[in-house]
Amino acid sequence: MQEKEKYMKEAIKEAKKAAEKLEVPVGCVIVKDGKIIARAHNQKETKNDTTKHAEILAIQKASKKLEAWRLLNCEMYVTLEPCSMCAGAMIQARIKKVYIGAKDAKTGACGSVLNLLQDYPFNHKIEIETGIKKEECEAILKGFFKELRKNKK
Repeated sequence: MQEKEKYMKEAIKEAKKAAEKLEVPVGCVIVKDGKIIARAHNQKETKNDTTKHAEILAIQKASKKLEAWRLLNCEMYVTLEPCSMCAGAMIQARIKKVYIGAKDAKTGACGSVLNLLQDYPFNHKIEIETGIKKEECEAILKGFFKELRKNKK
């Protein structure tokens, strides 16, 4: 198994934790020098806070661990393509590269709806690689929403 699949599996574990809490199952890990320095999952519903996306929480944890707001040479692994809020935070944090599981055709800001990470003249560009364990990431999301719809009936 390649490194990127190994780290995405860890992000998937986080996504499953979110699903157990009835949160949209998105998980994220941040890696530096071959080690996971932060992990998080969505907590918007649990905390009643719009900003509690997995990526934001992971950035906060990584910053605390490194005692720095610049996450230089850090890579992010996230199960669903980040939204514009999270993409903006990634730029501000100077994330080096993001590995994305599933694309988000409705709110994705790393290539689906727009690409904040590369298409604008910001002071920092972030490398993007998509499709890492794509089928598994998509299946978690589809299963979650299918179950949610079933329970609403």
